[in-house]
Amino acid sequence: MSQTVDRALSILPLLAEGPADLGQVADRLGVHKSTALRLLRTLHEHGLVHRQSDQRYRLGARLFALAQEAVENLDVREIAHPHLVALNEKCGHTVHLAVYEEHEVLYIDKVESRYPVRMYSRIGKPVAITVAAVAKLLLADLSEAERRAVAEKLDYPMYTSRSTPNAPAFLRELEKVGEQGWATDLGGHEESINCVGAPVRGADGRVVAAMSVSAPNVVVTAEELLTLLPLVRRTAEAISRDYSGTGPGNTGNTGNTGNTPQKEASSS
Repeated sequence: MSQTVDRALSILPLLAEGPADLGQVADRLGVHKSTALRLLRTLHEHGLVHRQSDQRYRLGARLFALAQEAVENLDVREIAHPHLVALNEKCGHTVHLAVYEEHEVLYIDKVESRYPVRMYSRIGKPVAITVAAVAKLLLADLSEAERRAVAEKLDYPMYTSRSTPNAPAFLRELEKVGEQGWATDLGGHEESINCVGAPVRGADGRVVAAMSVSAPNVVVTAEELLTLLPLVRRTAEAISRDYSGTGPGNTGNTGNTGNTPQKEASSS
């Protein structure tokens, strides 16, 4: 039975390359045409393959419907959380996960710093969209026309002297982020808070979420925080692999999460 299932499943990636006739399927599987036909008929009955008028087979609509349903039911927060915790345990700093929804960038998960000074960010709370690293990552993945439309509608509050001043500057920053594949907020929201982030991608390569590490200057300098960029990017890549189903991700699981008295600082 397991061999039959294996052969049937082997047909799907073959047809993903394009329509194929019975002989091509049999040759690829290394089986007799009668065996290939039996497998194709079973897949056809379940809507996973479709027989065209030219007698070739292609992937069926049911397969696409199942794939879409699976994507819609994926919970990026649930998948990402163990990786965020592992990253926090390694570096000790606040870790955020954010998504772009209804023209806002929202935090959907947070792992607190082990240090006394912590971020006042809250899950479900919008970020400062013109300066936050996670916002830059999410908006940089939009098409050029979409980016421009969003940028022209935003206000550009000067939180600090390093804040993004206007739409042209924001668009240049988004282009840069899109090219390099990571983003920072170095004192753009609060002079004393720095942040570095990386994108989480789905199976189609599009950005579905963004994660970041934030820390105040009293704990770590901007230069020291930037040395964590490779670790942040590896974590984002591991989440992406788990989310897209392309392979196991592993960020490790060592470190300490102390329970020290908290003072609050703003996040970026």
